[in-house]
Amino acid sequence: MRLRHIEVFHAIMQVGTISGAAQVLHISQPAVTKVLQHCELQLGMPLFERVRGKLYPKPEAHRLFAETEKLNRDLQGIRRLAASLKGRAIETIRLVSTPTVAIAVLPDAMTHWRREFSTTRCELATHHTNEIVNALRLGEADLALSLQDPRHPGIVAEPLAQGVMTVIAPAGTWTEEECTQPLSAEGLTGELIGLADNDPLGEMIVAACEAQGVHPVFHTVVQTYQIARSLVEAGAGTAVVDPFTAASSVASRVQKRAWDPAIPVQLFLLTASHAPLSHGARELANSIGAAARACLEKGCQ
Repeated sequence: MRLRHIEVFHAIMQVGTISGAAQVLHISQPAVTKVLQHCELQLGMPLFERVRGKLYPKPEAHRLFAETEKLNRDLQGIRRLAASLKGRAIETIRLVSTPTVAIAVLPDAMTHWRREFSTTRCELATHHTNEIVNALRLGEADLALSLQDPRHPGIVAEPLAQGVMTVIAPAGTWTEEECTQPLSAEGLTGELIGLADNDPLGEMIVAACEAQGVHPVFHTVVQTYQIARSLVEAGAGTAVVDPFTAASSVASRVQKRAWDPAIPVQLFLLTASHAPLSHGARELANSIGAAARACLEKGCQ
């Protein structure tokens, strides 16, 4: 199948008629019919049943539609890019981040970056690290942020900021003097909020507890650090979270103490090894690094 075949085929699948496809593609009905006939001739089989002027896809057409869907989206993206270049539009930067970093760091970073890049289009999305790696490898993202180094041969991981795992508890849990001292597993008391079993940082915390002879019991287990922080802010218990989540908590509702022994946590800038960053994307990364370090400094106060 040629690209023109795919374009016409998708239009017909979406609207169901030759006339409708012609309107979508802004070409004549005879042109749509001619391309479809040529497509079916090359494939050696009909893709549609023709009944009273309407086309009904055969099973083969449905399978073909599913397989060519991504390619059709890519064609539309290329078309939009070409239109932007023709109109001298500024580049689009696609940034993907884990939810924790997106909430704790990106707002300040974007605000600072926008002062210089006021008209640059930036698309923001949140995913977990495994999905982020796939997005970078497939060219669906330009840069990404994660608290994990995926150690993938096709991904470059650049450290931007570093903190330590932090215990957060409802206000009034500890004295001011206690808040200046690290907290070990033996000091964990009351209701504990746990992280999901497959969370790398959560696994490190449980392992650290067990190394100290403590086997924590979690009656509440959450998927994201933000939920853990919100529960702590509401007085529902104590949690051990990453430093960015701890730093972004409401100071009047939460107390913080460093975890003992210290578990370092780094914020990584992830990029595809074959795709260097544009000037705008690199400056955005610089703003993110500065915002992340400022977030940690603020959280230590």
